[in-house]
Amino acid sequence: MNADKINFLKRRRTLAWLTGLLVTPNASSQVTGQPSSVTSSLRHPVTPFAPVVPGYRLQFPQDEGSHPEFRLEWWYVTGWLEDAGRPLGFQVTFFRARPDLKHDNPSAFAPRQIMIAHAALSDPAHGKLLHAQRAARAGFELAGAEQGRTRVWVDDWLIEQLGRYYRARLSARDFQLDLAFVPTQPPLLQGENGLSRKGPAQESASYYYSLPQLKVSGMLARDGKQRQVAGSAWLDHEWSSQYMEQDAVGWDWVGINLDDGSALMAFRMRDRQGGSYWAGGALRRADGIARVFAPDEIRFTPRRTWRSPRTGADYPVSWTVKAGDLEIAIEPLFDDQEHDTRRSTGTIYWEGAARAFVEGKPAGRGYLELTGYWRRPNL
Repeated sequence: MNADKINFLKRRRTLAWLTGLLVTPNASSQVTGQPSSVTSSLRHPVTPFAPVVPGYRLQFPQDEGSHPEFRLEWWYVTGWLEDAGRPLGFQVTFFRARPDLKHDNPSAFAPRQIMIAHAALSDPAHGKLLHAQRAARAGFELAGAEQGRTRVWVDDWLIEQLGRYYRARLSARDFQLDLAFVPTQPPLLQGENGLSRKGPAQESASYYYSLPQLKVSGMLARDGKQRQVAGSAWLDHEWSSQYMEQDAVGWDWVGINLDDGSALMAFRMRDRQGGSYWAGGALRRADGIARVFAPDEIRFTPRRTWRSPRTGADYPVSWTVKAGDLEIAIEPLFDDQEHDTRRSTGTIYWEGAARAFVEGKPAGRGYLELTGYWRRPNL
């Protein structure tokens, strides 16, 4: 067996171990309801997780950094690029997960924080998603998430905050990205001043803000060739300790940079019958006036499904989304934008570039995410 094969098998074993930490159900997991923390077991001393509570005011740039006391956190950048006149979608995502761990474990190798990174390129000419993933325990300068500012990394993959702009840099087998993101608008607080409810229970919530209408420029490399690219993007940052209730099986989410300078985010948590368990969203107009939508003001209606030839999962890739008085049609850049992330987060989901239409006319570009159609994600 050659050295490349041995290294590949070692990496697979490591990723499988990390995945087990993140997705193996704990039969004793529960929410205690205590105001000071959320814990996952009462039978032995384990990591206490901080709760999301009303009244907290997000602060910038401090809250753009990591919140290690919470169970789960992510920095999500999605967008569109123009490559020699051709539209491409891209995604760069970093997750920080704090697994259940006996807090009396003194070992420096104990996985107190796990970092996971996903990257994807949506190219209609290729016909299916190009994607890559990495995972590592935080520490030893190999992976981590800084507090106080955005700087998250796994090996040489990185998203960092540099003064007024952000930078994402990564090198995968099929593509490389080195992109700068310049904000053109202030942070958009989701939910009630940044507290986004995900269900009827008070603890089912996240702290959540978005940076829509980011101006993008930088370098894309493919097939040994580097090209300058430009476009627009959307950054989401969320952290939580109880993201999805047991009665929910997944979610549908869309973030759209509208052509008039406004921005729309809408989501719904789905119940076991495929209906809406909870919903939310926000629209900020080009003049800066924002409106937060109540659950009954958001409606997702599927228009067309696509079946994955690899997993057999059926995804509703075309939608009518209604947010208050605004109704938009969502169409994918192309259908096959399925992510297989079983080697890192243990799940398969659909996320890809999508166009928005109002009354049949192009109105914006963004991303659509569909989870729980393969299996319920275990967060």
